[in-house]
Amino acid sequence: MFPSKMKPKHPPSKRPPHKEKASRELSAGGVVFRRAQGVINFAMMKDSYDKWTFPKGHVESGEDVEEAAARETLEELGLREIRLMDYLGKIDIWFRDKFLKKGKLIHKDIHYYLFEAPVDAQLFADPKEHVFDVKWVPLSKLEKTSSYPDMVPIVSAALDVVKKLR
Repeated sequence: MFPSKMKPKHPPSKRPPHKEKASRELSAGGVVFRRAQGVINFAMMKDSYDKWTFPKGHVESGEDVEEAAARETLEELGLREIRLMDYLGKIDIWFRDKFLKKGKLIHKDIHYYLFEAPVDAQLFADPKEHVFDVKWVPLSKLEKTSSYPDMVPIVSAALDVVKKLR
């Protein structure tokens, strides 16, 4: 598609083609699993775009990225406790905000962490948090259930870590 000397700085699917200035944001989130009787399940949520994904949210002033990931994960999944297991990586996304900055172009860096929930953990959807459904997904169906292609490396990293725990 591009001659080897003329490769673009940003992949065409990542950066919008126009010159509009984007607002930068920093978010953090979590991929949560639980182990019960030899079965591993992952917590997933349906977001305001009607897609199955993982919790994430803004890093607040004075908060470190790990703390934000845990806070957002607990809030959005309705969990009471989780245990930090590992850092999974960072993705960056471009989108138009629907809520606070109505239509503004956003370039967001999102750091993801792996958390373990207790065996009896229950999930609770909270529409005020833009979470419209929640469910536990078996390890074998996680990749097919995750709706966003940019989450593939995060889901793969989570599966790699969890499979080593078995």
